[in-house]
Amino acid sequence: MNPHQATRTSLLAVEAFVAVTAFAGGLALTLGAIIPDLSLVITPPEEYLEGSPFSSYLVPGLLLTLVLGGVNAIAFVLLLRRRSSALLAAAAAGYAALIWIFVQMMVIPFSFLQAVYFTAGSVELGLVLLQLGLLPTARATHRRATFVSPPQADGVDGDTRVVSSAGPSTRERPAD
Repeated sequence: MNPHQATRTSLLAVEAFVAVTAFAGGLALTLGAIIPDLSLVITPPEEYLEGSPFSSYLVPGLLLTLVLGGVNAIAFVLLLRRRSSALLAAAAAGYAALIWIFVQMMVIPFSFLQAVYFTAGSVELGLVLLQLGLLPTARATHRRATFVSPPQADGVDGDTRVVSSAGPSTRERPAD
């Protein structure tokens, strides 16, 4: 697999992960807000909402599903279908994850999931930059060094040796 394809596959994996988990998390928050018996099992404590504009997890759950999950799902489908707007959508998805986490960190206490999604958003943006060729990639380089041996005592010119990672080879020296 070439580096460009590996980067594309990695970007698809990150987009799929964020889309699926954002849909699941948003659904859990929404159901917890609608069905009070489930709220103790699938939603964070209500105290986390103190100081926020929300009185329940209904709106945050819908936003998580539609915004974060939706943008990543759209980016995934566009990249999967190799659409020209796929990288723009992937960048929007990465920024959406970062903005979501920044806002969340201002409102609720830190959780491990915030670090996971901050990393996912950052990785998405890095992979977009790699796909665009704006970040350097590690490439296997095969340096070739040319050595010309001195003329031999019998007056015959030396030969040229090209050394690469495959080992030395001999080729005739071009005529002057």
